[in-house]
Amino acid sequence: MMHSFVLASNNKKKIAEFGTILTSFSSDIQVLPLSAIGFSGDIEENGTSFAENSLIKALVPAKMGYIGMADDSGLTVDALNGVPGIYSARYAGDHGDDKANRELLLANLQDVPEEKRGGAFVCVITMVFPAESGLTVPEAYRISEDLAKKYGVEPASVLSIRGESRGTIGYEEIGEGGFGYDCLFRCPAYEGRTFAEITQEEKNAVSHRGRAMEILRCALAEMHLGE
Repeated sequence: MMHSFVLASNNKKKIAEFGTILTSFSSDIQVLPLSAIGFSGDIEENGTSFAENSLIKALVPAKMGYIGMADDSGLTVDALNGVPGIYSARYAGDHGDDKANRELLLANLQDVPEEKRGGAFVCVITMVFPAESGLTVPEAYRISEDLAKKYGVEPASVLSIRGESRGTIGYEEIGEGGFGYDCLFRCPAYEGRTFAEITQEEKNAVSHRGRAMEILRCALAEMHLGE
């Protein structure tokens, strides 16, 4: 049976990435963008956590009868009490101004010593399964009771997975690859090279999204979607 997952995004790179990963789980899965179901508006991400923002987005296609899927991710810095966190993409004010975001982060960490420059990339993936899908999320992967109650959904219908990749924040931008904060994030698994210095395959093996996807693989297998 073919299952259509609608990713709450029209970002071509993100759709391609999720499509490649999910179809590798099962040939019975296809990933569609919001535009494929006729949704062209903006989704207001006004939650207070990665999990909540991810749920807000995934609920949009789910309320239209599809399996809704979304992710929310960002960089948390220990010395800044988790900032920029859910505001990672608009840390400096304008959404998507990566250069300004990095410059502000470096400025705010200017006097922070090496041993206190720890941080983590975080990714939360959410899937909302309409009752018509006949699918039940295993208890270990369900959304919190608090969020379920707040948004009027059954916990057994919402899958929520969190992946993290810990490292340290450098003092300058290094590397030409990646995007966002990748050129500042030094990865211990690759001898302190930044995410912008390693290949995409190497990054996928240790990244927050890669780790979340591995957990997702287990969850989908338990739901008989990833066999």
